[in-house]
Amino acid sequence: MNRWLATGAFCIAAAFLILGAVALRPFGQPARTEMDDYFNRYSQPEVAANNAVTAIVFDYRGYDTLGEATVLFTAVTGVALILRRVRK
Repeated sequence: MNRWLATGAFCIAAAFLILGAVALRPFGQPARTEMDDYFNRYSQPEVAANNAVTAIVFDYRGYDTLGEATVLFTAVTGVALILRRVRK
């Protein structure tokens, strides 16, 4: 019974992987959206940054970036506290 269960689970996982791979876009052909055009057109006048990626990361998504940095700092601090050696 366990062998059939493992085989079935493997087949389901393989089917999901195949369906996921089929649903992916071809490499190098990203979807164009209105948001892309907006950032390309207005990032320099609104933010005064010559690099659109910098404008998006630090100005349009500044709070999100700050949150990600806080989560990363908290994770590193937690790992350091767990792995530290306690001295007597």
